Amino acid sequence: MAAAAAAALRAWFWNERFWLPHNVTWADLAGEPGAPGSGLQYPRAGHVLSAFPLALGIFAVRLLFERFIAKPCAINLGIQDSGPHRAQPNAILEKVFTSITKSPDGKRLEGLSKQLDWDVRKIQRWFRHRRNQDKPTTLTKFCESMWRFTFYLSIFFYGIRFLWTAPWFWDTRQCWYNYPFQPLTSRLYYYYILELAFYWSLMFSQFTDIKRKDFLIMFVHHLATIGLITFSYMNNMVRVGTLVLCLHDASDFLLEAAKLANYAKYQRLCDAFFMLFGVVFIVTRLGIYPFWILNTTLFESWELIGPYPSWWLFNGLLVTLQILHVIWSYLIVRTASKALVRGKVRLLGSALGLFSYKPCEVIMRNWALQCRLVLVLEGFPSGVLCRMISFYFSCSAGLIARCTQRQGCFPLWFHSTSALFYYYFFFKSDLWYSDLSFFHFFLLCV
Repeated sequence: MAAAAAAALRAWFWNERFWLPHNVTWADLAGEPGAPGSGLQYPRAGHVLSAFPLALGIFAVRLLFERFIAKPCAINLGIQDSGPHRAQPNAILEKVFTSITKSPDGKRLEGLSKQLDWDVRKIQRWFRHRRNQDKPTTLTKFCESMWRFTFYLSIFFYGIRFLWTAPWFWDTRQCWYNYPFQPLTSRLYYYYILELAFYWSLMFSQFTDIKRKDFLIMFVHHLATIGLITFSYMNNMVRVGTLVLCLHDASDFLLEAAKLANYAKYQRLCDAFFMLFGVVFIVTRLGIYPFWILNTTLFESWELIGPYPSWWLFNGLLVTLQILHVIWSYLIVRTASKALVRGKVRLLGSALGLFSYKPCEVIMRNWALQCRLVLVLEGFPSGVLCRMISFYFSCSAGLIARCTQRQGCFPLWFHSTSALFYYYFFFKSDLWYSDLSFFHFFLLCV
């Protein structure tokens, strides 16, 4: 009976008329595309199971990274592993704190004052210290942000490197030609499964990581992201899926960089990164995402393959993400406006002072000249996009030097990482010969 029920449930869940377009069956996708022995295959549902052991591996790598790389960097920057002032041990107050309330009202404070023969202010101070005692230290937050920054930056540039040669990166209609009979390459498989495993690791660690105000929103975001990655893989929407993943990774590492600068007390660097993050986030999530991603998933796919049940599910999840983008954009703008009013973010000082560093002036003028040359030599948009990425890397070096004004482990680490990515992205892809990118690379290393 149980076996029959399980078989019926499995048949219902994997209903071909739900997951696949009309006149396509799972048997059609079971074979190998191309010549026999070519190694190519179509995505299979069983592939996503490999994300679970990989998620545990990513979590283990994270623990090692935070202990042996992030923590020494934090200590080198003067971030101590000292927590807030600990509350005086008291069994009665501890029982109230853990079992009843962490913020007692006036009536309860008066009762505790009579019971302990303590002043009300002393009891309030005890509860404040006890609440702060559970908060993570700056060192813990720095290590977590450094891990996320490293992963987001690495996976973003891996995605850019992979998509640069993909035809659907330049023409989104390529996502739907001959769909769903599109072979799965090894690089696409690794990119997809690695992203899925990382979000599963975030899903698990969210309950042990630092608790934030947007916990519920992030929980919904992780659920929607995992659902999108899984469902798009199972019905072979991986081409448009890679565009969604890469677009979301474009701004995440900037936010983590701003957090790192804040924990390290580089206030001007933090301000600059946060402003850059806000601009990139709003442009990518409220501009490029709806007019590039949603346009192809809603309209181009409708035109080329037509809707079917899982098509509606996929686009429903994408629209859910867009709603979250609007909420986050509102929170970012509100945070920035409050900080500006309080004077904590020196907008003009960071934005204008960023380019007062002499090498950056040279780079910016050089980049403006290159844009004019690229329009003639390489054409738009690929050439201009190359130069924009080149400009971003070059200015990273000037931003570090201008805002920190001192050498240390963290600036050197970020400096070296940018230089390595720059070398890999341009020298290895033969995109440097037609302009002055070697001059950029020289300035970045100096």
